[in-house]
Amino acid sequence: MSTNTHPFDSAIALVPTGVPGQYQGQSSQDYWNMVGPYGGITAAALVQAMLQHPQCLGDPVSITVNYAAAMGAGRFEIDANPVRTNRSTQHWLLTVKQAAEDGVMQVVTTATAMTALRRQTWSASDAPMPVVKAPAEAERVPALVGAVEWLNRYEMRFVDGMLPMKEDGTERDSLTRLWVRDNPPRPLDFASLAAVSDVFFPRVWLRRAARVPAGTVSITVYFHAGREELAAAGEGLLLAQARGQEFRNGFFDQTAQLWSEAGVMLASSHQIVYYKE
Repeated sequence: MSTNTHPFDSAIALVPTGVPGQYQGQSSQDYWNMVGPYGGITAAALVQAMLQHPQCLGDPVSITVNYAAAMGAGRFEIDANPVRTNRSTQHWLLTVKQAAEDGVMQVVTTATAMTALRRQTWSASDAPMPVVKAPAEAERVPALVGAVEWLNRYEMRFVDGMLPMKEDGTERDSLTRLWVRDNPPRPLDFASLAAVSDVFFPRVWLRRAARVPAGTVSITVYFHAGREELAAAGEGLLLAQARGQEFRNGFFDQTAQLWSEAGVMLASSHQIVYYKE
């Protein structure tokens, strides 16, 4: 791996503005989607803002990101405000702002989050990692020339549920499973775990075999891993699974889970997505 700064770290780099809890970043073309940055990279930047805040308590447990408007190219500001700090938990309000054409800063993303000091206690899993083919047995998706750029920031090896080659409107299961990691490989941390939780294409594209306009409105990521589990995962591939639940009147929800190669669930997520006919 190159000693140069990883594209992910450049994309979430934040500089304090001098206002308490406020940071400035720059939209990255490396993570560009159709009309703005990939939603996962915005969630990652918000996690990064919390973690570098001098008052941050513990590690992320959850974050809910609401995409109020599409971010554009150029600078943005994040305001990270720890609104309540208890003995072992901390609650946050966060906003992302960008300048409109008239120069006035407008909110484009809002978020709430919780961090906590975790303690060792009884633990169990009711969602074990499914038995699938090993990463080496799953064919890697080649670089996608001409596609949205953020797709090339991930190594993807599909096990089940790749997009159908033919868009014929045939209804099918919306389940997708794939092995995935940063491209080039990068040690996993909370920010990159938040980003990869949004790596899935819209479930409606698979469910209906039709690439209708669609976009995430809100995503919640639950971090089940602590620093030790992230360190153990290292630069390894993650098994990522997503499935839609209800598609109705222009919106659908999807659940997702991510496991390390060792079978440890690191994060789960739930999001609501709009779609058009």
